[in-house]
Amino acid sequence: MAESEDWVDIGAAEELSRQTVQRVLARRLPLAISFKDGRFGAVSNVCNHAGGPLGEGALDGDYLVCPWHHWKFHRATGLGEPGFEEDCVPSFPVKVEANRVLVNLAAATSRNRKPHPPHPLEREPVRAPGPLRLAGIATTAMDGSYPRFSGSDHLLQHALEAAAAKGAETQLIALNALKFRACEGYYSKSAEACTWPCSITQMDESDQMDRVYEALVHWADAVIVATPIRWGAASSLYFKMAERLNCVQNAITTRNKVLIRNKVAGFIIVGGQDNIQSVAGQMLGFFAELGFLFPQFPYIAHSRGWSHEDMEHNVEIVRDSAELKMGAAELAERCLDFAKHLIDSHEMTPEHIMRGGRKAHPLDME
Repeated sequence: MAESEDWVDIGAAEELSRQTVQRVLARRLPLAISFKDGRFGAVSNVCNHAGGPLGEGALDGDYLVCPWHHWKFHRATGLGEPGFEEDCVPSFPVKVEANRVLVNLAAATSRNRKPHPPHPLEREPVRAPGPLRLAGIATTAMDGSYPRFSGSDHLLQHALEAAAAKGAETQLIALNALKFRACEGYYSKSAEACTWPCSITQMDESDQMDRVYEALVHWADAVIVATPIRWGAASSLYFKMAERLNCVQNAITTRNKVLIRNKVAGFIIVGGQDNIQSVAGQMLGFFAELGFLFPQFPYIAHSRGWSHEDMEHNVEIVRDSAELKMGAAELAERCLDFAKHLIDSHEMTPEHIMRGGRKAHPLDME
């Protein structure tokens, strides 16, 4: 069957019917072709939400499920799932003649993306007038019903108190008190699938990682992250947070947009055994990738080494150490002094930066 001006031959019916959902090009236009109950459906391959590939998704009844963020569209009409019908992707008439599948590109329905208010975190990062602002992030994991002494939390509290005494606004974010989901690997699907704000934050209003994003991207001039050492590394909660911060760094890869600008980071590291430099190195490297700057001597730390497993004694040392308390206060002062210098200089760090050829894979476009 020869294709006409409007009807385009996209392949043999027998071959196309072997897959429930697939991506097919029709005159360079990407389509999501589905086959169910002996009938073909054809809609645009491009999801309304973030451009995800519908043809790489799956069927839920008669609805195509986008593999990126799980938006659903009817496989034949292109309408959104019940309750979201106003969100629709283009659909195309399909027919089978002489065992060939034909799609009418000229008779496509219209795409309609129902207006969605922007997420509050999407606003432009602009420093609000006012005093210097320091956020402290505590990453110790413990049973909140039966709290114990935490050396890293203890020193972080001293840092925040010292900053407040100097006139700074302070905010403590205890990750242990937040309910937030672990990273679910949207970046592993596609760089474009890892969005700012985080896809989880956009879809789940109960996810409290938004408090960390708000503090780091919008509120704070400086941040101090405190962690214990756990088997030679930072705490599990630190890494849970770090994985969810991938969307901040990925905004550079996918949009050439630097979200962290003229912001300072410092660190407090406390362990029963050594490995301070390794933990500090990871934290410095990671926060540098987000765009943070560092004062001279950007971390303080405490450890008693491999041969000292008497944790009860170690707790006493940290709790009673005037030197460590002074170190925490001076770390806060160095962070705030550097932040003030950056603000007073009126020299903003780059809003856009090329990163050695790193870029997202181009999306299907119509």
